[in-house]
Parts: sequence; structure tokens; C-alpha cells
Amino acid sequence: MIEEQLEELLVDEELEEVLSGYTSSIVVYNDDHNTFEWVIESFIYVLSHSSAQAEQLAFLIHFKGKANVKSGALDELKGFKDALIDRGLSAVIE
Repeated sequence: MIEEQLEELLVDEELEEVLSGYTSSIVVYNDDHNTFEWVIESFIYVLSHSSAQAEQLAFLIHFKGKANVKSGALDELKGFKDALIDRGLSAVIE
């Protein structure tokens, strides 16, 4: 019984290690309440995007319904996603 629990714990730790290095993306979805200016400002402030890059992403979101706005390791993206959500954007990590 103890061996089974230890084995499960090791599998969980290995899975966490694999996922933390996995390349994921933050996807932001279009909504009806955030302005272009606010979305652009949020991408510049939170993600350190240039104004041109932020503007292009805002237009992609508007016309396509969503856009990948940042890629990286899962553990690195969590803070960015949370900051975008705190600013009212619809963001998820995929």
C-alpha cells in the first residue's frame, strides 16, 4: 500500500516536471466590453509587447475571435495570464 502511494507521488512529480517545461500559449478571446486601446495597453504593460505587435494582436482578436498572444513554458505563463485576467481580458493557457 505504501509502495503504491509512493509510486503515485513520483508519477505526479514527474508529470509536473514535464508540464512545467511544456511550451504553451496564452490565448485571448474577443469580448464586447474591452476597448482596442485597453487591450493594446494591457499587452504592452503585461506582456512587454511593442505597440505595433500589441495593435496587430488586438485586430486579430477582433476579427478572428481569438489570438495566441504569448508562448512559453506553462509555469512562466501563469502570471501573465492572471495579470491579463485581472485587467478584464478573457485569457486562457492552452
